[in-house]
Amino acid sequence: MLLNIPNLERDKILAPFTTYKIGGPADLFVEVHTVDELVHALSEASRNRIPFFLLGCGANILVTDKGFRGLVIRNRANKITFLDNGKVLAESGAIVDDLIEQSKNFGLSGFEHFVDIPSTVGGAMWQNLHFLSPDRKRTVFIEEIVQTSRILTEEGQFRTVGVDYFQYGYDTSILQVRKDIVLEVTFQLSPKPKEEILQVIDANLAWRRAKQPLLAEFPSCGSVFKKIEGVGAGRLIEQAGLKGKRIGRAEVSPKHANFIVNMGNAKASDVLDLIKYVQDEVKRKLGYMLETEITVVGEA
Repeated sequence: MLLNIPNLERDKILAPFTTYKIGGPADLFVEVHTVDELVHALSEASRNRIPFFLLGCGANILVTDKGFRGLVIRNRANKITFLDNGKVLAESGAIVDDLIEQSKNFGLSGFEHFVDIPSTVGGAMWQNLHFLSPDRKRTVFIEEIVQTSRILTEEGQFRTVGVDYFQYGYDTSILQVRKDIVLEVTFQLSPKPKEEILQVIDANLAWRRAKQPLLAEFPSCGSVFKKIEGVGAGRLIEQAGLKGKRIGRAEVSPKHANFIVNMGNAKASDVLDLIKYVQDEVKRKLGYMLETEITVVGEA
């Protein structure tokens, strides 16, 4: 196996690159900083028939203790270009919080709803990033500001597609079915006074910090279980009396029951065992089967 990729590393521990701070080694690891470097790494993996995983901020995933057998590509292609008429072109490794900051300074609204959610543009497109609207009466999705996207299809073709291509749902998109790769996205933003944008940012930050465990203090992947219509997963877990339940160093957060947090040196196996325990208890006590919304990455 001969991969022609500059700065390729071997046996790279992945835990530091995830919000969970959990995970074993990748056989091969590279950090790319431009779209061309990203495409080259993907092409080399394809040419050599090597499994690959594209890593952004490392949120919404759990890397197993044994790690990933193949190539992990950490996408840092993060160029942001503001165009005319409220459009902004962002590479897929751009950080959403950076887009929020720059858009705010231009008096452009659309990204501020997603403040403090660790995500790249690619990750946001993959899961249809979302948060509650300022009035907390509806959910705001990233799809609402997507105009077009340049992708590398699973067949190896470059295409520019519209938002309908992604077949978005709640936490779902075509990217979870097809192995297409988002390279860059054009977003359509709306003019709004900077002060009003700041009000939304401050309100969302306050809401998140009041209701969710702080990532810096309690590493997590975000919400673990999918929303159940009519009754939230967190509420069911709380009703089952599972807040504070621990297995190993993984704990159901006492602050928000749909977060399983790393209390320090937790293993992926601790998290997976706790997920199974929560599912079994909620099913036994309340009759609901919780489904996970996180992606488990690596060798079982």
